[in-house]
Amino acid sequence: MGAAGPFAGSGNASGPPMDRDEVDRALARLGSEHEAIETSLLALQDHAGRRLLEGAELTGVTKDRWTGTEQSIALLWSYFDAYSSALTEARELRARRRWSSREDLVELTDRLRGASVTVANTTPQLSSSITGPAKLSERFSLEELVARMNDLYARSLDMVVTADAVWTALPARIDLLSAELQRTRSLAHSVGVRPGEHPSGDELESITHELTTLRAQVISDPLAFWRSAPGSSAPGGGRPDTERYDRAARALEDIRREIEAVLRVRQDSEERLIRLRDLLSRADRTLTEARSARGEVLAKIAASEVPAVSGPPFTLQERLATAAEYRRHSQWHRLSPLLESLEREAEDELLRARESLTAVTAPLAVRAELRGRLDAYKAKVARNGFAEDPLLIERYDAARRMLWSAPCDLRVAEHAVLRYQQAAAEALTQRESDPAGPADRGGMR
Repeated sequence: MGAAGPFAGSGNASGPPMDRDEVDRALARLGSEHEAIETSLLALQDHAGRRLLEGAELTGVTKDRWTGTEQSIALLWSYFDAYSSALTEARELRARRRWSSREDLVELTDRLRGASVTVANTTPQLSSSITGPAKLSERFSLEELVARMNDLYARSLDMVVTADAVWTALPARIDLLSAELQRTRSLAHSVGVRPGEHPSGDELESITHELTTLRAQVISDPLAFWRSAPGSSAPGGGRPDTERYDRAARALEDIRREIEAVLRVRQDSEERLIRLRDLLSRADRTLTEARSARGEVLAKIAASEVPAVSGPPFTLQERLATAAEYRRHSQWHRLSPLLESLEREAEDELLRARESLTAVTAPLAVRAELRGRLDAYKAKVARNGFAEDPLLIERYDAARRMLWSAPCDLRVAEHAVLRYQQAAAEALTQRESDPAGPADRGGMR
């Protein structure tokens, strides 16, 4: 910045003297700028964020930035006062005469374009951080002064708007989540989910502490919870950082769903216990039937491997009794996971019992199938006129004795049935080739 040039000399830093029209246009433009700057400064002064910053007990990065911003705002008003005074003096000089003299125009040109405004440095620390080494006073042209005020205003407004945006967004959301947390804690307590007794109770305590801490930190250091938008130069360009809040909200939602599951257990636990008792009873009856069938198979079927049958599901019965005890004492948080595992295991137990019964009775099923096949072929032979065939009678009687005797050797019986089938098939084939009938088959072996 250069010093003011001479009034009437040539080579003045303000350039050639302005004519009266140029002076009037410059004064009008500067007057409009003055009004706009004053309006902006008053709006900044009345901004809710600035008032909150003034009254808050700040910490961290917000405290450091607010200290500098307060100095910037004070310097802004100092610049604005100097700007106002310079504009008033220029207006008074122009108003002396309707037709300004050359000397007046030279002086007005110097005031309006030159470095004619002296501002005392009331904040040397801030000034040195902006312009270099601190000075007791500085000289500006009106244009330079406006540019300096614009820069200070933008930075001050950015800090105020940012803090206000965080305070507007986060504390209210934290308060709403805290209210939801209190309702969930009350509900959890009613179903036995308490700190020290259930993991979700401990988690609720952890979320409570996190929200309390988070709210205090947001109030005292809002700028620590701000994410600037990349490449944005507008005041307040960015958004509040809600990562910790979002994490707490997700954790609370997970616990709320778990509590709802526990509540559902409280509502339908008796019905589920009855269903479990029925499943285990059916499994027990099926195993009893399988054990009885195994004894029958061992007595009636020879040379057959019969699988062993497991005992009744005593362990599941004991756990079912534990579940009933939990229900009597309203320990819903313990009952919920126990019922879920019991339901899966009871279904599996019934399936295993049925599979065991099927495996044990398989030899009886094979014997029944052989009996059915033997009788079916006998009926077919009779329909075709071979009921009195001696060979068929002999082989049928042999197979029948094996199948209806105890113990029954299934391998030998199956072979006997196959011999009867083969004889029947041969007889039927001969019948097709010799329509005379079976009269000549007597004594065939």
